[in-house]
Amino acid sequence: MHVNGLSLSKTGLMRWSPHPVSGTWQGVFFLKGIIMQNVTLIGIDLGKDSFHVHCQDEKGHALLRKKFSRTQRMHFLASCKAATVMMESCGGAHFMGRRIADLSHEAKLISPHFVRPFVKSNKNDFVDAEAICEAASRPSMRFVTPRTEAQQAMSALHRVRDSLIRQRVKTTNQMHAFLLEFGVSLPRGIALIRRLTVVLEENDFPPYLVRVLNRLHSQYVYLSWEIDEIDNELKTHLTEDETAQRLLSIPGVGPVTASLLATRQGDGKNYASSRDFAASPWRVPRQYSTGGKMPLMGISKRGNKNLRRLLVQCARVFMQRLEHNPGRLSEWVKKQLASHHSNVVACALANKLARIVWAVTAHQAAFSK
Repeated sequence: MHVNGLSLSKTGLMRWSPHPVSGTWQGVFFLKGIIMQNVTLIGIDLGKDSFHVHCQDEKGHALLRKKFSRTQRMHFLASCKAATVMMESCGGAHFMGRRIADLSHEAKLISPHFVRPFVKSNKNDFVDAEAICEAASRPSMRFVTPRTEAQQAMSALHRVRDSLIRQRVKTTNQMHAFLLEFGVSLPRGIALIRRLTVVLEENDFPPYLVRVLNRLHSQYVYLSWEIDEIDNELKTHLTEDETAQRLLSIPGVGPVTASLLATRQGDGKNYASSRDFAASPWRVPRQYSTGGKMPLMGISKRGNKNLRRLLVQCARVFMQRLEHNPGRLSEWVKKQLASHHSNVVACALANKLARIVWAVTAHQAAFSK
């Protein structure tokens, strides 16, 4: 049944059909009917080319289900009154959050593993959009703050740097393996690169192997140059980022860690306390409690692995230079090392550094020893 350009489905949900305008449709949605005036929550299941929308009122009643293309979706949101638009935090979600905020809507992102429990029965795109609305309606739900363009660009730069480092390590490992197959064993790391010319002169290798090793050597040099270029870009960005400059005042925190922390954390307002931020990269023991008993298991491997790795490395660097870092933090580490293993102390110190990072960022003050 059609009423004023609206079609009523068998499920009772309103579906939109193009409004006739002189026999043509110019891509504008004419939202008619009082039912759309009650929409307060919009859930969008994001895709590459198609987007499934689920609309609800303030009481949680479903009002609209519709599949849109990328262009139609923006026309639809531009024609809606101001509402809360919910999406999963996935590829393209941060860009969409900024575009939706420009349309006077409130854009919020939810972590996908918080949405999964609300998926009913079989999974499809409309059910996913409905589950997003259900998860967003929970008063205790935690949301992800949309990143700015600068934060997304820096995040991409860090991911490219990590990829280049992995490729460089892979290149040296291949060179080690090829030489070991011909009876030549060399130390790990850059020592192979420095001694490769001498090794090729002292040993009678097949011509094909020599050419392969030279190609790998050229690839290693190129990857090292690319990594140095990215490091220079990170240093340039640090001079312009006040948050990163304050993070550099924390002992053990270097340029790469400071840049990544400033990109991931932002202004720190998306965390209620330092404890919440320290738990976000899962620098805390995993808990599985029942019956009033609260056993603590090992450190969880969930969360941001790169951030967790960098925090642990910062902790180990600080522990190696205790004599050069006087202060209360150094005294605390010495006390812990007297009764615990160094690995345990490193994890505890990484957790403490994460709390310091939140305090420095949220209060906009440099670290004080």
